[in-house]
Amino acid sequence: MIRFFRSGNPLTVLLLLLYTLLVKFFYLLHPSTFLADGSEGLLYHLLVQWLQSVVGPSPLFFTFLAVSLLLLQSLFFTRIVNHHRLFSKPTYLPAMCYLLFTSMLGSWNIFSPALLVNLIMLWVFSSITELYTRTSARDVVFNIGFALGICGLIYFPAVIFCLLLLISMLIMRAFRLAEWIIAILGLICPLYLMGTYLFLTNQTALLIKIPNIGFSLPLITDYKVWGAMIACIFFFVVGWLLLQRPLKKMLIQGRKIWAALIIYVLVAILVPFFNIHFSPAYWVLAVLPLSMFAGNVFWSITSDTFANIIHFIALAYVIIMQYFS
Repeated sequence: MIRFFRSGNPLTVLLLLLYTLLVKFFYLLHPSTFLADGSEGLLYHLLVQWLQSVVGPSPLFFTFLAVSLLLLQSLFFTRIVNHHRLFSKPTYLPAMCYLLFTSMLGSWNIFSPALLVNLIMLWVFSSITELYTRTSARDVVFNIGFALGICGLIYFPAVIFCLLLLISMLIMRAFRLAEWIIAILGLICPLYLMGTYLFLTNQTALLIKIPNIGFSLPLITDYKVWGAMIACIFFFVVGWLLLQRPLKKMLIQGRKIWAALIIYVLVAILVPFFNIHFSPAYWVLAVLPLSMFAGNVFWSITSDTFANIIHFIALAYVIIMQYFS
């Protein structure tokens, strides 16, 4: 099976659709509505209200929407990876890994602010990869900052991703103070526009829902969360170690993009700790970039038999956690 996902054949998208049905079937069979734990942003709250007014509190609809978002994100992410040739040949392995690893925890398959933020972060990451080739990047960094501001309206702790933008600017470009100021202005702009709209429409009571942030260091006791965390971190570390040799042969832009991906994973791991109420569901933010390193594990294994064994072990773990735990 790995041989098919390793291929960049466009027909692999059909196999990816069947693979999605395989690893997500349990969640479609036992649907959930949406995540609302008090940490969501104002824009997410308004969106969910509108969706409920259209389709009602249908668990199947929201679960189908979540699974569809995960599939679309895997395809968009693969397109970015193949466009910048982060692997020596086009491949669908990152998409496969994203779908596989998000299936390890039920809360990663519920419609949540994190899934919407991931969709925007795909565009953000795609724009970050362009910073290296631009002579002037003021428009790009403003747009990235603006997108992160929208993420903050969906899930306020996502504004911490401004660290990803600033560090990526240091990696991709020489330091220019004007670009940093423009990036921060872009971040503030959506929050300012939303605040202005609420003020002009006499909805100032909703203003207090915008800066929805806290800090907590929880004690995690759920063995499923620990299992998913250990699997993800293991593949991240192994994928990073296996990357060292091919990294030396890459173009400078490719090396810088991989460095930005590492920062992306680390920042995404930290973001959920700034929730009002901590929830492992928001670690799906880290699974997206982490799937690149997991994909590199399968890419680096030259033996299809050995790669398939590792894949089937991970797949068996997913099935056992879903149906038999």
